[in-house]
Amino acid sequence: MCLSTLSGFPALSHAENAIFPKNNSAQKQWVGKPAPAFKLQDQNSKWHQLSQYQGKWVVLYFYPKDNSPGCTQEANQFKALYPQFLKNDAVVLGASLDDVQSHQQFSEKLKLPFPILADHDHQLASQLGIIRNLGITKIAKRETFLIDPQGTIVYHYSSVNTQTHADQVLADIQKFAKNKS
Repeated sequence: MCLSTLSGFPALSHAENAIFPKNNSAQKQWVGKPAPAFKLQDQNSKWHQLSQYQGKWVVLYFYPKDNSPGCTQEANQFKALYPQFLKNDAVVLGASLDDVQSHQQFSEKLKLPFPILADHDHQLASQLGIIRNLGITKIAKRETFLIDPQGTIVYHYSSVNTQTHADQVLADIQKFAKNKS
């Protein structure tokens, strides 16, 4: 699997340069690397692992806090486009450091059709280097990782506009999928 990932990488690098003219060090740190394996519970206490999504695009978007204005706006954007993500063979997984109960209330309030993962122990966010300390509180930074069907991170969004991000990710999946075929 490593060889096939590496052999497909030059095409992704080319696609990345054509699609995303602005490169930064955070982006380069993750692109082309396998996504970290994880096992986290969603808002319904159902377990999710990266391995169960092999063969699909995975949008792993982290956000700081349930029920905050920006996080609500971002979740609603992904909800509105969710049918389009499904049509493009993509799974949307929201994640924050909030617990399962907080996610359950947030998800029910917004009627979210996709899982929101509780990284309450900060394990995945720490692996990805996106923890922010706010005094005694820790939150995940608002960042997204686009993972290809083989489990490789093909894009890291380190700067996110909550109003347009879901549209951007969907367009990027379509571009990457077109360049891979």
